[in-house]
Amino acid sequence: MQIADAFLQITMKYKRVLLKLSGEALMGSQQYGIDPKILELYAADIKQVIDQGVQVAIVIGGGNIFRGVQGVSGGIVDRAQGDYMGMLATVINAMALQGALEKAGIKTRLQSAIKMEQICEPFIRRRAMRHLEKGRVVIFGAGTGNPYFTTDSAASLRAVEIEANLVLKGTRVDGIYTADPEKDATATRYEQVSYSEVYEKGLNVMDLTAITLCQENKLPIVVFDMNKEGNFLRVCAGESVGTLVS
Repeated sequence: MQIADAFLQITMKYKRVLLKLSGEALMGSQQYGIDPKILELYAADIKQVIDQGVQVAIVIGGGNIFRGVQGVSGGIVDRAQGDYMGMLATVINAMALQGALEKAGIKTRLQSAIKMEQICEPFIRRRAMRHLEKGRVVIFGAGTGNPYFTTDSAASLRAVEIEANLVLKGTRVDGIYTADPEKDATATRYEQVSYSEVYEKGLNVMDLTAITLCQENKLPIVVFDMNKEGNFLRVCAGESVGTLVS
């Protein structure tokens, strides 16, 4: 609450944002699955932003449970089948995040690109936007509903569809680096890069489909450390946090 209080007199820069969370981030220090402490941390940070009047939509991955490429490399299934299994994993994560948000007093709606009426709404663009206007957090599950597309692509697509002002990719790293900072101690962080630089330098931001969607629709991306308390609020307030792609 102390961090939120510091921003009470500051107008948020962005009205509507889409937050992309990786499934791996939910593992915390575990080898797989969902760490309840990480969910609580995320819920608290998201509540700070909602309390400032920012409309928040979320896309979450499923890599902590299952990745399509894992099923293929292990010889379990073909690529399309594996990707569908990965989509179902994102819905499990989405339901867990929904529970954490509602426990924190945040109204939510879960929409899925794959119909499963007993647990979530189908994705309907106008309905999602209406939920956001009413102050509800909308969580998009099951990616795009199509194999061969990542949840990064789903995040960019949904952000464009709901007319978000910004895509935020919350990771365990505080931005985009010249190399993997967890493996290369000499890696340096970019404060800002262009879409073309992402292509030319092969920077690990999002997949190229996701980057292209954002570039074509002039939608900026911020890559930041979601695990540092208050960072989400700072980005939405317009502070220079992480790396901006524009």
